Amino acid sequence: MRLAALLLLLSPLPALAAGGAGPLDLTASGTGLLALAVFVLAYLLVMSEEFTGLRKSKPILLAAGVIWTLIALAYHGTGDHHVVEQALRASFLEYAELMLFLLVAMTYINTMEDRCVFAALRSWLVQRDFNLRSIFWITGLLGFFISPVADNLTTALLMCAVVLAVGGDDRRYVSLSCISIVVAVNAGGAFSPFGDITTLMVWQKETVHFTEFFHLLLPSLINWLIPAAVMSRFVPRELSQGRAELVGLRRGARRVILLFLLTILTAVAMHQYLDLPPFFGMVTGLGYLQLLSFYLRRSALPDLRQLDGNMEPPPTIDMRRHAFDVFETLSRAEWDTLLFFYGVIMCVGGLGFMGYLDHLSHFIYGGLGATTANVVVGVLSAVIDNIPVMYAVLGMNPDMPLGQWLLVTLTAGVGGSLLSIGSAAGVALMGQARGCYTFFSHLRWMPVIALGYAASILAHLWINQRLF
Repeated sequence: MRLAALLLLLSPLPALAAGGAGPLDLTASGTGLLALAVFVLAYLLVMSEEFTGLRKSKPILLAAGVIWTLIALAYHGTGDHHVVEQALRASFLEYAELMLFLLVAMTYINTMEDRCVFAALRSWLVQRDFNLRSIFWITGLLGFFISPVADNLTTALLMCAVVLAVGGDDRRYVSLSCISIVVAVNAGGAFSPFGDITTLMVWQKETVHFTEFFHLLLPSLINWLIPAAVMSRFVPRELSQGRAELVGLRRGARRVILLFLLTILTAVAMHQYLDLPPFFGMVTGLGYLQLLSFYLRRSALPDLRQLDGNMEPPPTIDMRRHAFDVFETLSRAEWDTLLFFYGVIMCVGGLGFMGYLDHLSHFIYGGLGATTANVVVGVLSAVIDNIPVMYAVLGMNPDMPLGQWLLVTLTAGVGGSLLSIGSAAGVALMGQARGCYTFFSHLRWMPVIALGYAASILAHLWINQRLF
C-alpha cells in the first residue's frame, strides 16, 4: 500500500485531459521514469544472455508486468482506468496475431526437420565434391534464398552444419563462412514478410503490402554480395575433405513442403483479396498439416491402422519413419522467442502509452529527417534486437512514403549483421561453431559488412527513388 501511494504521488495526474478525454503524459513523472528504468534494466539482462545463461524471455516478461502495473496504479482513482484496459488489450491483440502466425510457421519448420528435409539437403551438399570456396558461395546463396521462406535462424543453423562438416579444423574458413551466412540470411529475410519477425510486423500492420517487399530484393542481395566477394578472396580453393552419412527423406516430406507453400499462399490470398489478417490463413494451413499427420498415421502400415491415437505402436515399428505427431512438432516451437516477443510488445506498448514513443518520434524523425533516422534504426539493430526497434518505429507511425518504410524495413533487417550479437542467427552460430566463429572474428570484418550495409541503402535510394 505504501508503494502504491508513493507511485500515485509521483504520477502527474493534473496532466489528464478534461473529462478524462485522453491518456496521461507520464514521460516526465516518477512513474514513467521508473518504468523506463525497468525496461532498460530488463533489456540489459536480455543482451547479456550469452554470458549469464538467463533466457531472454524471463526478464522481459517481468518488466512487462511491472510497467503495466505502474500504469494501472497511475490511473487508479482517476475515473479513467478503463483506458488502461483498452490499451493493454490492443497491445495483446497485436501480439496474439503475430504469435499465431509464428507458431504455425515454426511448426512447419519443425515438421520439415522431423521429415529430414534439412538433413537430406545438408547430406547432399557435403557428398558433392565442391571445393571450399564453392561451399562458401553455395551456403551463402542458399541462405539468402531459403531464409525468405524459412526463418533465418533455422536457415543459418542448416548452412553452418554444412560448413562445419566440410571445413574440418580450418577455423579461419569456418569463421569466414559463418559471417557470410549470417549476412546472407539476414539480407534474405529483409525482402519477404516471412523472412523475419520485423518484416512480418510491417506486413501485418499493412504499412507495406506483400508484393511491395520485393522492391528490396536487389538492395538486399547487394548487402550480402559485397562483403561475400571480399571475404571469398581469403577462402582457399582446395577440395573439401568432409563426408556425411547419406540421409533420405522420410515419408511425407515432399507433401509437407508443398503444404507449407500452400499455407503461405493461403495467408497471402486471404489477406490480399479478402482483407483477412495473415494469421488466419496460417492457422488454416495448420489444419492442412494436421490432416496430413492423420493420413500418414492411418495409412502407414496395416498394424498401425488399428491403433488408437492414445496407444503406443509395437516396439518393432519405427513410427517416426512413417508418420509424425503434429502436436509434438507444435510443442517444439521456440517458446522462449515467442514469450520474449510478448514481453517486448507489451513493454514497448506500455512505454508508448505513457507518451515516450511520441517524444522519440519527434526527436528522431522530426530532428534528423526520415532517411537519417531510418539508417540509425539499422545501426541500433546491431546492438539492440531489431524486434523492439521496429515495433517502436511502428508505434511512432511517422508520416513517411512507401520508400522510407521500405528503407527502415531493410535497415532493421540487415543492420543486425554488423555485429555477431545483432541477430538471432549470429548468436546461434557463435554457439554452434564455438571457438571458430566469435564476436571478435565477426568484428574484424565489420568494416566490410558496413560497406555492404551502406551500398544496400544507396541502391535502394537509387533503384526505388520513385517510391519516395
